Amino acid sequence: MGRKYETINEGPYLRIKALRDFANVKKGDIGGLIEKEGNLSHDGNCWIYDDAIVSENARVYGNARVSENARVFGYAHVYGNAHVLSDAHVSENARVSGNALVSGNAHVYGNALFYGNAHVYGNALFYGNARVYGNAHVYGNARVYGKARVFGYAHVYGNARVFGYAHVYGNARVFG
Repeated sequence: MGRKYETINEGPYLRIKALRDFANVKKGDIGGLIEKEGNLSHDGNCWIYDDAIVSENARVYGNARVSENARVFGYAHVYGNAHVLSDAHVSENARVSGNALVSGNAHVYGNALFYGNAHVYGNALFYGNARVYGNAHVYGNARVYGKARVFGYAHVYGNARVFGYAHVYGNARVFG
C-alpha cells in the first residue's frame, strides 16, 4: 500500500504526518515524534499520536498505538493492538503486544513481555524477564520483576512486589 506518513524535521526528532486515511487517522493529521522512519511501520494501522516519542531502535507496528506523552525507546517493540499512553515508558528489550495497555506513569523495561489483554498502570514497574499476560492487571506502586509471571485474571497492586520465580494467576489478588 505504500507509505502512510511523511516526516517533518522538529529538532532532534521527526514529526509524522499522515499521507492517507487509515483507522481513525485522516490524511494530513499530524502525529507524534520518531527518531527515524524505522521506528514506525508504514504497514497496518499503527500510529503515534500527540507528543508521544518513539526513538532509538524501538519499533511500533501492526495496529499498535502510542499516545499522549508516552515514550518507547531502546530496542522495545509495541505491536498487535497494544496501546501505550499517558506518561508510560516502554524501553530496553521489552515487548508489549496483543491488546495490552500500558498507561499512567507505568514503566515496562528489561526483557519483560506484556501481552494478551493485560493492563499495567499507575506507577507500576514491570521489568527483568517478567511476564504479565492474559487479563492480569498490575497497578498502583506494584513491582513485577525477575522471572515472575502474573496471568489469568490476577491483580497485583498497592505496594506489592512479585519477583523471583513467583507465579500469580487465576483470580488472585496481591496487595502490598
